[in-house]
Amino acid sequence: MISANDLSPAELAALLHFHADAGVEWLLEEEAVDRFAEFEAMKARRPAPQAQPQPGAAGERPASSESRTPPRPTTAARPVPAAIAASGPQPAIPDGEAVQQARFVAETARSLAELKTAIEAFNGCNLKHSARSTIFASGDAESGIMVIGSAPGAEDDREGVPFSGKSGQLFDKMLAAIGLTRSSVLLTQVIPWRPPGNRPPSAAEMDICRPFIERQIALAEPKAILLLGNFAARFFFGENDTIHGLRGRWREIAAADCVIPAIASLHPQDLLTAPVNKRLAWNDLLAFQAKLKSLSLLRN
Repeated sequence: MISANDLSPAELAALLHFHADAGVEWLLEEEAVDRFAEFEAMKARRPAPQAQPQPGAAGERPASSESRTPPRPTTAARPVPAAIAASGPQPAIPDGEAVQQARFVAETARSLAELKTAIEAFNGCNLKHSARSTIFASGDAESGIMVIGSAPGAEDDREGVPFSGKSGQLFDKMLAAIGLTRSSVLLTQVIPWRPPGNRPPSAAEMDICRPFIERQIALAEPKAILLLGNFAARFFFGENDTIHGLRGRWREIAAADCVIPAIASLHPQDLLTAPVNKRLAWNDLLAFQAKLKSLSLLRN
């Protein structure tokens, strides 16, 4: 357990802002509060749902044959949205051939700048045609520090940069709490395009995007990686556990000829949804900070 005396004034201020953003109004209570018991009591006070009447019950008129007849389909074609029509024919779901094409495109890029240009010109993934932006790595590629989020959200897609909007503001405070900034690390996402409606990427979409993120890691050659979110942790660790089971432990990621230590934590959006988990994220951030100091990537 870290003491406040071990934190610098800047780190302490960032930590206090980090908790205040989650809605924390006090740091210590005189008596422990059992939130689980409160939740169970709240559920017990809820009225039981009323049973729905069954068809044919007394007092209920049976449906006529006319009402049971499904409506006749219309023959008028639905209009095609202008944005889709302007983009031309849409590709099929990525298949094995598209995966091979993605690998070739990634392997032929000799720098992050070349890889960014290649991904922006790549049309083999259907996700690209429903997204506004291609999200690529930003920040300091020479820092040796890499932070990888999951798939872009609506704000990321709108702004064109990873970790945007409210979750991005919280993310900035998380970095500041351990002495980092956006400009001092390399930020990216597992998937470069936002899936429609923020749905999870399909297996085929993950296969086609894998060469792009693996090539980003190989070209940047980070010394330590922080993974944020359930999807990112599962993608790299190859496990189906939740982020609560995958977080907080150092593992290794293989990229090209390198083996890189990586630790997973909760995504800032997860913390906005459930602020109580901030204590878990803070422990992960401290572990990440300690690793960076041991690798001489962060000054004491």
